Amino acid sequence: MAHVNLVDPASSSAAVKPTLDRIKGAFGVVPNMFKAVANSPAALASMWGSFGALGQGKLGTKLGEQIAVAVADRNDCHYCLAAHTLLGQKAGVSGAEMAEAQRGRSSDPKTAAALAFAVKLVENRAGVDAADVAALREVGFDDEAIVEILAHVALNLYTNYVNVALDVPVDFPGVKLSRGA
Repeated sequence: MAHVNLVDPASSSAAVKPTLDRIKGAFGVVPNMFKAVANSPAALASMWGSFGALGQGKLGTKLGEQIAVAVADRNDCHYCLAAHTLLGQKAGVSGAEMAEAQRGRSSDPKTAAALAFAVKLVENRAGVDAADVAALREVGFDDEAIVEILAHVALNLYTNYVNVALDVPVDFPGVKLSRGA
């Protein structure tokens, strides 16, 4: 059971209802994570706005979802791992590719470099160096894409912390963490 109230979209305040309506329009339902975050209109607007902005970014949906599962696995976030595995598959990433991304790996060199960078950001608490950035440039990432990778990691840290700290019930098909396997 969640540590905070899961806001019922049907009886939500005027401050969050329009955002919850947009979320429902995007997903067909309002996932529990957004119901938990809806306790704060500012936090909900920030989270939903970040998803929208990054969804229109240079990296594309597939890589964004692969980064999300790599970050979720490192943070033991069952919620985000389940949600982003499903979203990644809906975006055209195979189940096997999502499982590899969860482990921070990919057969595609560009994706592999992005995932390695994302994993290092999480595991070293942003402790990366010039060589890490150079490795991204070597496979074709420019400054815009490098900053965007960091933004995806930061957003996923936020959502992981929300779901783990608030014990948000998972409402997506479950996926096993790879680090414990």
